[in-house]
Amino acid sequence: METLFEKIAAGQIPAEILHRDDVCFVLRDIAPQAPVHLLVVPLKPIPDLAAAGDGDGALLGHLLATVRKMGQRFVPSGEYRVVINCGAAAGQTVPHLHIHLLAGRDFSWPPG
Repeated sequence: METLFEKIAAGQIPAEILHRDDVCFVLRDIAPQAPVHLLVVPLKPIPDLAAAGDGDGALLGHLLATVRKMGQRFVPSGEYRVVINCGAAAGQTVPHLHIHLLAGRDFSWPPG
């Protein structure tokens, strides 16, 4: 069964794609938790970070490099939070690895 992100990547569900390359795409979260809330999503369907294999290191590095580029593009202050939820108990709602970039407000610690 295809995930929401696979359907977006395939063009089956319309979305405003802010960035796309041969490894990932970036879009705004539909339920933003901050003024800037972007999702960096790999094209490869990996259910969550725990399911990433040893051979996925370059892909994971590319995702973080893309987060950095999106931070430079969308967050003039350069201050943002990066979140990867792994599993439903951690808040993951789509079973497809993705990275949240959140900015534009102060964040507390610990998150929760």
